[in-house]
Amino acid sequence: MAQGLIRRSDVDLVRERSRLDEVVSEHVTLRSAGIGSMKGLCPFHDEKTPSFNIRPQLGHWHCFGCGEGGDVISFVQKVSHLSFVEAVEMLAGRYGVQLHYEDSAGGKGDRPDFGTRRRLIDAHAIAEEYFREQLRGPAAEVGRRFLTERGFDQDAADHFGVGFAPEGWDSLTGVLRSRGFTEAELTASGLVSQGQRGVYDRFRGRLVWPIRDITGNTIGFGARRLLESDKGPKYLNTPETAIYHKSSVLYGLDIARKAISSQHRVVVVEGYTDVMAAHLAGVTTAVASCGTAFGAEHVKIVRRVMGDSNPSAGLRLNTDGRGLAGEVVFTFDGDAAGQKAALRAFEEDQRFVAQTYVAVEASGMDPCELRIAQGDQAVRDLIETRRPLFEFAIRTAISQVDLDTVEGQVTALRMAAPVVARIRDRAMRPEYARRLSGWLGMDEATVLRAVHDAARSQ
Repeated sequence: MAQGLIRRSDVDLVRERSRLDEVVSEHVTLRSAGIGSMKGLCPFHDEKTPSFNIRPQLGHWHCFGCGEGGDVISFVQKVSHLSFVEAVEMLAGRYGVQLHYEDSAGGKGDRPDFGTRRRLIDAHAIAEEYFREQLRGPAAEVGRRFLTERGFDQDAADHFGVGFAPEGWDSLTGVLRSRGFTEAELTASGLVSQGQRGVYDRFRGRLVWPIRDITGNTIGFGARRLLESDKGPKYLNTPETAIYHKSSVLYGLDIARKAISSQHRVVVVEGYTDVMAAHLAGVTTAVASCGTAFGAEHVKIVRRVMGDSNPSAGLRLNTDGRGLAGEVVFTFDGDAAGQKAALRAFEEDQRFVAQTYVAVEASGMDPCELRIAQGDQAVRDLIETRRPLFEFAIRTAISQVDLDTVEGQVTALRMAAPVVARIRDRAMRPEYARRLSGWLGMDEATVLRAVHDAARSQ
C-alpha cells in the first residue's frame, strides 16, 4: 500500500513535544553525566562501561562506543524496529500531536489521517477487551475446551490476548455504539459486516486472536469456528481496512520482535495455535502470516527486524554456524499443501539475505500437535533439525520419481534442474548442482549442463 507522507511541520512538532529522556529511559537506565547530559549502557551493542549519551534539551542522543546517534524519532525507529512513519505515529499518539498526511505530489495520500487511524485502533482495543472478558463467561465453555485440548491454559490465553466472540448478531456492535462509534466507523473498522437491515457482528460464536502491528496496537482479529451450526469458513480474518493489510502483518511479531532481533532468527509457522505452542515451548521467535501466503511485504518486515541488509551476510558464518544476518526457518505441515507452501517460500527466499531453512516434522505434525504429543523439547528439537530451503525444494522435486531407473533419473533431472537454476546466488548454484548429481547418481557435468540450460531458458 502506498502511504501518505506526514507533513514536515507535524514531524517537527512531534520532535519538539517528545521528551527524549522519557522515551530512552524505558530502555536504558540513565544517570547524570554533567550539566544537560545523561548517560547509560547502549541498547544497540554490548558494553560494560556506559558510552551512550543523551542531551534532553537538544533532543539528541549518541553512543561513543558504536557510533550510533540521532534524535528521538531515530531512537524509536532503531530500538523498536519501526519505519519512520510508524515511529512518528507512535510518538504522536503518546504526546498528543495531530498528524496530517499528503502524497509526494501534494495531494492526500491513501494512508488514513491520524484521527481516523486512532479511532479505528481504539475500536479494536475495546473489541479485544470485550472478547477477552467473554472468554471467561459460561457461553465460552466451548472455546475454553478448544484451548485446553491443545495444551493452553488461562494464563496462555491471557498472554496472547485470546478471546471469545458471542453468538449474538450485535453483541460487540452494541458495545461499540455505546462507546460513541458511528455506523460509518464500525464499517470502516472491519469489525462488522453489512446486511440489509444494517451492520452486524462479523465474528460470532468463535475463538478470536488479536492481530497487532509491530508497535503492539491491535489492528485486526483472526477467528476460529467452534460451533457445528456455523457454516462459515474454519478461520475468518478481519477484511482489508485502512489499518489492516494481511500482506504486511505477521501474527505474534509484537511479542517476538525483541527475541528475533537479539537471536537473529525468525521461525515462520502456519497458524495462531502454532505460534502459541512455539512460544510456550521456548521458541520465542515464532510468527505466522494471517490468511495469506508469506510474501514480499512480510520479507521486508522480517528483514527490518533482523537487520538483514548486508548482501554478503548470508555467506559469512558465526562460530555457531549461523549467518551474521541471521536465519529464517519455515515450518510447514508434512502434507502436500505444506510442501507447496514451502516451495512458495523458496520463491520468496531469493529476497532474503539471511540463510533460510525448512523444518518439517517427519509424521506431518505441526508445532501445536507436536507439543501436545511429545512436549516442549520436541518443538525446540524440530527447529534445530531444520534443513536448508534450497535442499528441501530440490529434494521435494526429485522425490516424486523412481531414481533406480534411467528414466526416473532423467525425469528427476528435468524436474530439479529448473529449481537449481532459480538459485540466484552464483556461488551456491553450482554447489547445489554438484549435490544434485550425487542425489541422482548422475554425471556431474551432465547435471551442470542441464542447470545451465535451464537458467538460460528462464
